[in-house]
Amino acid sequence: MSTATAHRGRRRGGDHEEEHVNHERWLVSYSDMITVLMALFIVLFAISQVDQEKYVALRDSLSAGFQDGTMKPSVLDGSAGTLDGASIVPETTPATGTAGMVSADSGLGMQGAQPVTQTAEPTSATAVDPEVLAAAEKEAARLEQMRAQIAASLAANGLDGTVRFRIDERGLVLGLVADDVFFAAASAEMTPTARRVLDVAGPTLVGIGEQISVEGHANVIPVAGRYPTNWELSTDRATQVLRHLVETDGMPGGRIMAVGFGDTRPLVPGDSADALVQNRRVDLVILSAAPEQVRALVPALTAKG
Repeated sequence: MSTATAHRGRRRGGDHEEEHVNHERWLVSYSDMITVLMALFIVLFAISQVDQEKYVALRDSLSAGFQDGTMKPSVLDGSAGTLDGASIVPETTPATGTAGMVSADSGLGMQGAQPVTQTAEPTSATAVDPEVLAAAEKEAARLEQMRAQIAASLAANGLDGTVRFRIDERGLVLGLVADDVFFAAASAEMTPTARRVLDVAGPTLVGIGEQISVEGHANVIPVAGRYPTNWELSTDRATQVLRHLVETDGMPGGRIMAVGFGDTRPLVPGDSADALVQNRRVDLVILSAAPEQVRALVPALTAKG
């Protein structure tokens, strides 16, 4: 056997040559991904193009669908069609002169006058929701009745004029204001007259269901001695009134609160003799439980009454 024949025999006997490794197989997957991305971009580009003629035809068709045979305007006020993008907000005419000013007399419970923008007609009482107005009138009448009841009880006990009533957006306010009648200067001790006033008004205050805020105030004269500032003095005055109503007159403790405002909320600004007397006071505020929009109308309604 020759050498060449033996070599061929060994190759047939099981020796195999290694296959060639294909290092470019990733190109197949890459090309597939590129093809998919290209198809995606083509689809996105195609759907982003709007046929203007077909769009107008669709708009006119939908607009006609909301109209009858009389060719009246579209049901969407302020536009010629449903898809033209025109604003549907009506234009307003700016107020001129004093017609655009709202004061407390207009029944909106606002202090001073504020500029407003109006449409065809000036703001008036007729613009108020009738249900809100009716509720405000009912609440105003209730507060007026409460004021008359307390005033009558005070007058029957010789205390007429010792309490100054007012009605604001919070409710009925009983102002215990008098020179040395309720509190002496720089003192939180109640006088006998102050206790009598609370005892006479107490049954009415206890009988109602509203919350009551007892608010202490002081004038601008700095205090000395027991109280470091007017804050402590005004708070002590409110607390003394609260304690008398709870401990003597039977007021439920969960319905009453006390707060001191120092000299920050004067009835009369300045340091005149009248201001010093008026601002040394305690206010009993019967807090109305009516909604805010109702309470806002009450002061003007009671002022008219």
